[in-house]
This record gives sequence, C-alpha cells and structure tokens, in this order.
Amino acid sequence: MTATGPGDTAIPVFDADNHLYETTDAFTKYLPERYKKAIDYVDVHGRTKIMVRGTISEYIPNPTFNVVARPGAQEEYYRKGNPDGKSRREIFGKPVPSIPAWREPAARLKLMDEEQGLGRTLLFPTLASLLEERMRDDPELTHAAIHALNEWLYETWQFNYNGLDRIFTTPVITLPIVDEAIKELDWVLERGAKVILVRPAPVPGYKGPRSFALPEFDPFWARVQEADILVALHSSDSGYSRFTGEWSGSATEHLPFQPNAFRMLHSWRPIEDAVASLVIHGAVTRFPRLKIAVVENGASWLAPLIKTFKDLYKKMPQDFLENPLEGLRRNIYISPFWEENFADLAELLGEEHILFGSDYPHPEGLANPVSYIDDLKGQPEPFIRKVMGENLAKLMNVPVALPATV
Repeated sequence: MTATGPGDTAIPVFDADNHLYETTDAFTKYLPERYKKAIDYVDVHGRTKIMVRGTISEYIPNPTFNVVARPGAQEEYYRKGNPDGKSRREIFGKPVPSIPAWREPAARLKLMDEEQGLGRTLLFPTLASLLEERMRDDPELTHAAIHALNEWLYETWQFNYNGLDRIFTTPVITLPIVDEAIKELDWVLERGAKVILVRPAPVPGYKGPRSFALPEFDPFWARVQEADILVALHSSDSGYSRFTGEWSGSATEHLPFQPNAFRMLHSWRPIEDAVASLVIHGAVTRFPRLKIAVVENGASWLAPLIKTFKDLYKKMPQDFLENPLEGLRRNIYISPFWEENFADLAELLGEEHILFGSDYPHPEGLANPVSYIDDLKGQPEPFIRKVMGENLAKLMNVPVALPATV
C-alpha cells in the first residue's frame, strides 16, 4: 500500500515503530517448568495485574490489554500541548476494546491494507519491556524468560510474517551471559529475524551492571556485525527510576503511564548514555558496520550529545579510538518522535539516518501512521521517500520497493 505524497506521487510507508499487545500466556507458555512461578497474573481488588517474582507490577495499568487507550489519544496533546491543564483521563478519553489486529498478524495485515494504507511495519512487543529490569539479579531466569517470549513471538507473529516482507516482528536479545546472547541471536536468525531489540541500559549480571559496549561483549557484537542485522534500542524500563526516585524521595518502579515533571526531565538520559557508551567505549569503532537504530526515544538528546562530544574530543582525544562524531554519524540511526522536526534532525545526523515511526497503536502515537506524509509537505520528495521507508528497508536488507502483491 502507498500514501499520497507531493504532486500526488505514491510513496510507500515503512513504519519503524509499531506495537503488538501480548496475550497473558506470552511470557509463560514456553517458560521452563522450574521458572513457572516467576511470572503470574493475579487479581487485585477485581483488576488483573502481572506479578514478577512475587512483586505486583503497575508498569502497565491493564496488562491483559483487553481494553486499552485509544490509538492516537494523545495526538492533539503532542501537537499543541496542554494549555488548559487537562487531566490525563480527560486527554485519554474512554478506553477501547482490543481488536484482533493488535493481537495477531492476519488481522494486522488486513488493517494495514484496508484501513491504513501502510506498506510495511516493524513491530515491537509492549509489556515485554518490563521483564529484564525486574529480573536483573538473576541472569539465568532473564535468559529463560526472554527466550520464552521469543518463542511465543515466533509462534504467534513469526519474525517476517508468511515471508511477505510486510510485518517484521522484533525478538529481544538480553545480554547478561554473552554466550547465551549469541545462542539466542543465532536462534532468531535461523527463523528469519531482520532486526533485534536490545535494551538501552547497563547489562546486569554476575559482575554487576556494566555497559554493553565494553570489550567483554565484543563476541556478541562481532556476531551481530557478521549477520548484518539491525539492532533496535527501543525505549524500555532501563532502571533509571532508581535514581529519579531518590531525588523525589519515592522509590517506585518505572511507571510510563504515570509520568511526573521531574521524571520526564530525565526521560531520555538512558538512551543518551547508551549511545554515548557505544561511541566512547569503542564498540562502534571496533565494529564499524554495526547498524544501531534508536526507536521511541525521541531526538532531543542528540544535539546536546554532539556538543558534548565535540568538547570532549577537543580536550581529550587520547580517550577516543576515533573522532566520536564519526562513529555517531556512521553507526547510529534515529526514529524521532513524530512531533519532532525531521529536517532539523537530518542536518545533525544525515538524512539517510532518519527513520519514521508512528508508535501505533499506543495512545502517544499516530492514529493512522501514513498521515505523517501530510506533516512533511514542503520537503523534497527524495527526502520524504527516504525517511518514510527507504532508509529502513536498506538497513534491514529488504527491497526498497514494496512486494508486488501489495
């Protein structure tokens, strides 16, 4: 499917940030018997909650996803702000029942074709982003849980649905035990994965938290580079609520749907630190063909990081394996928030490094992904084509042109 572009030109859209909603067996169906009690769903005063290792989580208000916030419920909020000081309930409106297209691929493909006009999509899980942080002191459990998730993803969605090159679901790779991470990577590669999700956070494990860009993780990155697979650093629970909670005097888990001004002030620190570490600790220099896509983390952190890199390299070049801006602009790709200025970002990073992502069907995303073509009116058509799909197709080694059946 295509969307109308400048001069009524048809422009195929490849969305870098769509989501699925997991079913309640997504984490448990393939979890080994010895870990069965690690994840459960429990009733709390008539509401179902997920419990991880005996602790009830409020990370997602309704982890069953039977009813959810309306797609695009916050679109006006992100376009114009909230001058009237509306409550979150007023902004979100009434929840809506989940539809099959958010749960399984055949219905999703039909939605893309018949209602959205969306050519292709990169699909991420939703609730799964809570797992690693809540298992951070148990590497074996973490690897078992992530593999169980990936088995469910493959069974339910596949990693390239029916080989159509239309719906690409993203398996997760966790890194506490490097050999296990490589084993998991090979498992998803054998099943056709075109992209993997790595949490932008220090890696917990037997040695304590440390950066995934340190040399001990080089065997993993070497295999990633050899496979030429795209790595997505998607927004997740990176564990930073431990620090913001101390400043606020209230240590709670990360609650993405209960934001406050102080936490929002530091929302993008995890991705800034992750990208900075990949550059400063040299992973992108040792493996210059790595392709790292930053997804659902915005781009407001990029300009300050570039400024800091310039200043650091001027004062202490001996601490870098190469000019940090070279590594940044060679290896890092960004899917900015849809309300950010794509052209300004292209000036900083290069237009081949910008990827469109709608965050559909989440409330902070766009109600219809292809509507973003209208936001780019006035931009040159080659630029629109690149950011709306061509760049992502090249990164994922799939044809730029849509399949003939579309």
